Amino acid sequence: MESPSVLLAGMEGSSLGVWVAHGEGRAHFPDPASRKSAVDGGLAPVRFVDDSNSPTEAYPFNPNGSPDGIAGLCSEDGRHLAVMPHPERCFLKWQWPYMPIEWRDTLTASPWLKMFQNARQWCDEHPRQA
Repeated sequence: MESPSVLLAGMEGSSLGVWVAHGEGRAHFPDPASRKSAVDGGLAPVRFVDDSNSPTEAYPFNPNGSPDGIAGLCSEDGRHLAVMPHPERCFLKWQWPYMPIEWRDTLTASPWLKMFQNARQWCDEHPRQA
């Protein structure tokens, strides 16, 4: 899914296993229009999906029943991303909960490492102004 998120740049269309530590963090919207606006605007780029790779509200794929499978929201400028799952717990290859067998010999880290590389790159390209 396309998104302005700095952290998710280059990860569009990915469907990756990630650790979820609890059923908290359910997305809540004050009305259906605000949820639709977030989804349509690419501001809900992280979703819980089922075995068909479709966003789902069904347990166990979506542990908290978050609407539209929303597992993360980002700001319009892409600088802020809040996610319910824990990619920081699986950026190393051996930490990743699922890896396709054909990737095992070629990967040196899990694809979630890209989020942290993106953060570093953004910081390098946008140094703090004194």
